[in-house]
Amino acid sequence: MKKIVVASQNPAKIRAVREGFEQMKIDDVFEIIGINVPSMVSDQPFSDIETYQGALNRVKNAQKKVENSDFWVGIEGGIEKKDNEMYAFAWIIILSKDKKGESRTASFQLPHQVVTLVQQGKELGEADDIVFGKVNSKHHLGSVGILTHGEIDRAGLYAPAVCFALIPFVNPLLY
Repeated sequence: MKKIVVASQNPAKIRAVREGFEQMKIDDVFEIIGINVPSMVSDQPFSDIETYQGALNRVKNAQKKVENSDFWVGIEGGIEKKDNEMYAFAWIIILSKDKKGESRTASFQLPHQVVTLVQQGKELGEADDIVFGKVNSKHHLGSVGILTHGEIDRAGLYAPAVCFALIPFVNPLLY
């Protein structure tokens, strides 16, 4: 049985990791545990670089905190302004004892009401809760789920990127 440590206790992130590992057939049986570790970046990362660094910090901190594992996974959601619009996305970084895989999710445009609150200092999840009348949406649908009317939730956004980050692990002779 493979052990996978996710550097978060967010149910959406844990589900995304489970779905990605199952889809890529890493092992028939595995145990996933979620732990809290610091990202050492802003609570709301505001650039591709800061978001990537948050995922990297999370996965390294998880590896330090739980040394006995087969895989460690760091997921960090972020936003980035481009022209007059703001986009949300996440970075996924997966480590094993001898390999690293990484990927970025698709990005999507945020509504102006949400952007205004984020620019005032709110985290994206908090801004979504205010604008859409939700409670703790970042642990469930997330922005993407709210905006797609539940067709693609946060785990659904992250799971393909988990698969892409696993490419080096399922093609060991190439990486």
